[in-house]
Amino acid sequence: MIVKLAQTAGFCMGVRRAVDIVLDIARRKGDGPVYTYGALIHNPQTVELLKRRGVLPAQSIDEIDRGTVVIRAHGISPRERARLREKDITVVDATCPKVARVQSIIKKHVDGGYDVIIVGDRKHPEVAGLLGYASPGGYVVGDVDDIDRLPSLGLICVVSQTTQNTRHFERVSGRIKDRFPGALVFNTICDSTERRQAEVMGLAGEVDAMIIVGGRNSANTRKLLEISENSGIPSYQVETADELRGIDLEGIDRVGVSAGASTPNWITDGVVDYLTLYRRGRSAGLISGFLHAWLFAVRTDIYSALGAGILAAVSMALQKQSISLVNVLIAAFYVYSMHTLNRIQDRYLGSIKGSFRDETYLRHRKLYMGVAVLALFCALVLALAAGPAAFASLFLISLFGYLYRFKMFPKSWPVESLRDIPGSKHIFIALAWAVVAALIPSISTGGTPGISTGLAFLIVALLVFMKSVITDMANVQSDRLMGRETVPVIMGENNSARLVKAVSLVLAAILIIPAAAGAGSTLAPALLAAVFYVWICLELCDRRAKFSSTALEGFFGTVYIVAGVAVFLWAAAAHVLY
Repeated sequence: MIVKLAQTAGFCMGVRRAVDIVLDIARRKGDGPVYTYGALIHNPQTVELLKRRGVLPAQSIDEIDRGTVVIRAHGISPRERARLREKDITVVDATCPKVARVQSIIKKHVDGGYDVIIVGDRKHPEVAGLLGYASPGGYVVGDVDDIDRLPSLGLICVVSQTTQNTRHFERVSGRIKDRFPGALVFNTICDSTERRQAEVMGLAGEVDAMIIVGGRNSANTRKLLEISENSGIPSYQVETADELRGIDLEGIDRVGVSAGASTPNWITDGVVDYLTLYRRGRSAGLISGFLHAWLFAVRTDIYSALGAGILAAVSMALQKQSISLVNVLIAAFYVYSMHTLNRIQDRYLGSIKGSFRDETYLRHRKLYMGVAVLALFCALVLALAAGPAAFASLFLISLFGYLYRFKMFPKSWPVESLRDIPGSKHIFIALAWAVVAALIPSISTGGTPGISTGLAFLIVALLVFMKSVITDMANVQSDRLMGRETVPVIMGENNSARLVKAVSLVLAAILIIPAAAGAGSTLAPALLAAVFYVWICLELCDRRAKFSSTALEGFFGTVYIVAGVAVFLWAAAAHVLY
């Protein structure tokens, strides 16, 4: 089955902005509780995660007596805003700028003596807020039939709910102008909504079925479903990947996936994962089979293990050592074991609905735990065979990997474990990979690590650090909701991209300068291909809406493959393979 993911699927600007504002407040952990006036967004999974972060939805202003209240993206009426400001609480406005623009248009024309007609759903919170700005001369029109029930009006200003169907608004506003020729019509539909709807219409013409992902209380998600259904192809709305199990997609070769503006990316990713893994179709070709095998390897950390083994081989080549299969396997087994054990022991495992990886690890927890422990045992046995120094090094970093999650600090401290130190994940992962891929191959020969070992160590550490940061840049949305203190969460995506670029320039200097001075390996400049690939990954990260998170993670992890191919092609051409 071919799965086509809409580029516009997921959080719109207004929703992302509101969620970021709330999470910044929750992260600061100020005095008093944090409330949102109404559910922040129309997605029950996200609302539930926000509750775990201490952000509570309040359905009534009377429920809020202290702390901080956030006005959600839909906005509220002036009367409600005044009531909130009368209370001894902190009010933070997260109204979407596009909704605020509609509010200002209404206010301006009401002051000018206009009556206001709002094309939208009377029960929608955005419309309720807009009506508050238009009162008492405000009217809500849901369809053309409502127009005939309007009274005789003089000056008229027509606006739209920002998430309306564009064609529906054009039809209704046209009928309004027929009855009230002098009406001023403002198309206030959000451009993000228009693009999303247009993409669904276009995608529906390319596929055999459409899956629309989003909460059932989300108006814009329902409109996407309506547009898809009107195209004449089978169309389904699901909130999570679990609901796909009740949908018969037999015989469907191409399926399109889009999502409402309140749908977080990990839920859409779960839907894409389910479709690509479980609905392969009867006639999967060689390329399709390879793709599914690759995605499976990425999801289960086999691809990470392969990358670690390749980096170990690259490191040995840089140190002018013979390529040792034992050292390659030590790195691969260790990385597979640590990544799998860390995922299984993650405090947030299973928190994100629709996550394929979480579902798999939860369902087969004992199996994955057993395989991970066996992999670690094999790594330790191989390290023992390589020598006492190699065994001691691997044992120490394995112990450190366990202690990384162990609560060793007093509860009065800002952090309880090493894991809680902001940004520590990227540094410790990079150092652990460098130890198994660069240091252990060096000391397993019985020699004393020298300049070449130090350079190989730095090269591996910096490459892994960049890949780790870029991966978390793609996952920053879910990491922020989970409360993970990754570098992108702390620094922001733009600053993280600048950091990666700066590190890549440092790595490029390490690859070129020592080799030019005769102090480093002549193979090192070949790794500039990996540096170039890192910049490609940054570009992919900017365009991540086109890909599922699993595919992105696989693309990012391919940097290790690129490093290995570049070095060994260079070595073969120069006849310097050891």
